[in-house]
Amino acid sequence: MDAIVLLREDHKTVEKLFKAFEKTEDEDTAERRRIVDEVIEELTVHAWIEEQYSYPAVRETAPNIKDHVPESVEEHHAVVWTLSELKAMDASDDRFKAKTTVSMGQVRHHVEEEEQDRFPDVRKAMGRNRLQELCAQLEDAKEQAPRDRLKVPSAASK
Repeated sequence: MDAIVLLREDHKTVEKLFKAFEKTEDEDTAERRRIVDEVIEELTVHAWIEEQYSYPAVRETAPNIKDHVPESVEEHHAVVWTLSELKAMDASDDRFKAKTTVSMGQVRHHVEEEEQDRFPDVRKAMGRNRLQELCAQLEDAKEQAPRDRLKVPSAASK
């Protein structure tokens, strides 16, 4: 496995959770809460490993797309703060479903840009060996990644 495959697997995991959320009934607030809590953890870990390891590697080895990294970090920033609001919100709140839906749209947009526009260039620039090395770093980092979304570097307002 390489880093791009690992990141795509994370994307698939989150998309499955989004689809499960979309299938819930309005009165099933406990299930919505459970799904959103799982989404929060998955996206927190994913954003942290990207910002700590993947994005620096992209900046170093893929000069033609390194300018996209700040945009990706800003997208993470917006999502992390929305996730923080969701974490504090009661799932029976009228805005819980709406806020989750908006967040899902933001994440889906981010994923589409990464997978369609950036990953092919990253694969070309880094090559197989470097992507495999990065994958090992990302796997190790997942174990150490904070579960608190506000510990993701992009959560800090600068």
